[in-house]
Amino acid sequence: MWEEGVREVFSLYLIRPTRYDEEGYPVHWIRTTIPANSLACLYGIAEDCRDRRVLGENVDLRIHSFDEGNTRIVPADLIRRIRADGGRSLVCFVGVQTNQFPRAMDLARPLRAAGIAVCMGGFHVTGCMAMLDEMPGEMVEARDLGISMFLGEAEGGRFDPVLRDAYAGDLKDVYDFVKDLPQLPGQPIPRVDRTVIENSTMGYSSFDLGRGCPFECTFCCIINVQGRSSRFRAPEDLEKIIRENKAKGITKFFITDDNFARNRNWEAFLDRLIHLREKEGFDFTLIIQVDTLCHKIPNFIEKCVRAGVDQVFVGLENINPDNLAASKKRQNKITDYREMFLAWKRHPVVITAGYIIGFPNDTRQSILDDIDILKRELAVDILSLSILTPLHGSMDHKNAVARGDKLDPDLNKYDLTHAVFEHPNFGPGELDAVYREAWERFYTRDHCLTVLKRAAALGSNKKMTTANRLLLYGEAARLYNVYSLDGGFFRLKYRKDRRAGYKRENFLWFHLKYWPRSFAIGAWLWFRRGQYERLTRRMWKDAARFDYTDAAISHAGEDEYTELELFTKTRGGVEAVHKAKKIKSLTESAKKRKPLPATA
Repeated sequence: MWEEGVREVFSLYLIRPTRYDEEGYPVHWIRTTIPANSLACLYGIAEDCRDRRVLGENVDLRIHSFDEGNTRIVPADLIRRIRADGGRSLVCFVGVQTNQFPRAMDLARPLRAAGIAVCMGGFHVTGCMAMLDEMPGEMVEARDLGISMFLGEAEGGRFDPVLRDAYAGDLKDVYDFVKDLPQLPGQPIPRVDRTVIENSTMGYSSFDLGRGCPFECTFCCIINVQGRSSRFRAPEDLEKIIRENKAKGITKFFITDDNFARNRNWEAFLDRLIHLREKEGFDFTLIIQVDTLCHKIPNFIEKCVRAGVDQVFVGLENINPDNLAASKKRQNKITDYREMFLAWKRHPVVITAGYIIGFPNDTRQSILDDIDILKRELAVDILSLSILTPLHGSMDHKNAVARGDKLDPDLNKYDLTHAVFEHPNFGPGELDAVYREAWERFYTRDHCLTVLKRAAALGSNKKMTTANRLLLYGEAARLYNVYSLDGGFFRLKYRKDRRAGYKRENFLWFHLKYWPRSFAIGAWLWFRRGQYERLTRRMWKDAARFDYTDAAISHAGEDEYTELELFTKTRGGVEAVHKAKKIKSLTESAKKRKPLPATA
């Protein structure tokens, strides 16, 4: 029996692991971009467990949350800290993606050797167990080390048994909730510490309002991890999230739903946000992710803007209909693209488009030609390039394993910026090189200037938001050689943290190589940001800025089907136009047709 007033400490560590760079160093920054939603979700769930005293009245559950992207994790230091608190603990590696799995394992091994309980969840372990007939080797190793695996989502009390078993020293090998996904209304909301926000460059918090997706894209693992039946939070949950964050001084948010436009509660959510902004005087901005059909939903874009949306991520994926069809991205129609982008561009919104290369029919020249077409004819501000990757948990990966395809065994490369399969049109390393070439092809000095000219001509008030994104994607990514969303501000490297299999560098050589380059990159980016500030100031003061126009921001009409290369040069473009015209003709005929007389 515990004496009255004496409480036992149980420490819960939530860690979002990073990945390794090309030289084997963990990707660390002084500031990262946006906090991980999975970390915020589990932090909120853990706080709820603490408040409900799931470990008993005499146990003090202490929660520690770390994003390794901006916080160095040294296992030896963590072990000492846990022992200083009494030794009873659970370390959870949260939201682990395939490219983060090797780093998570390297952190977990010394923890397990010290007898510390470890649990791992996220898309990699859940996706593998959901889609593969056999557990892959890296997960077998994790199981043999005594690492518990959490499959599915943790809301609805599903994290309670994990905590209780860890407290009792009896963690199970697997906690499988893949076929028992929770409903979201009223569940603990995602929570992020103010210190976590302060370690991000842009001051954003993140949360989700829905999970799951009804579409069938073969490269996507969301549908097999979160399910094809969409689930949603309630408008009351959203208001609670906004109010709690406002109390912490947080007013910028990234809604991580894969496709907010398909959230059946989208209008109720937006109406609640509009009320907070227009009736109660809240001042906040939002980033959302949408599909290429969102502009066809009545009032969707207009209400998004009134609700505070000033940045959107559009899953464009590709401009070749044959590539879209091959990946079952049938909902994307190139004949909708220009109308959709221009609908957003009637408002001060910065558009980032996700774009995938490496489809079976792609060649170096076709990829570069497509980038040029996209630059000229679509009003995309920022392009986020990915290489087609058979991610664990996707149908592409399941099929590749079933066929016996040769896949790269290094999971660290599954970050969407490396080719991990044998492509029929590219030799070893060639697709990686074309990826970097395509990135630089889009972010030329001339095209970055064009993007700003378009923003100025359309009356956007997002001049520095646009410029900062161009700087981040166009120059920082290239200089740091980190092209994914793992980017941040001022790269940090630690000599002793190098990945196993890489030689530890000489102390003097390491620091002579690292520090001068880091400061040179930082100084250059600061200089370029100053240039952008002066440039945008001049452009926005120029009375003639509204006279600028080009093909991308000109009015969309049917004559463009025969004039623009988006429709005449892409593979399957002509057929897509023919199909679109046929559907339009049939629709108009149906509208003109008189209804049949009613029968008794």
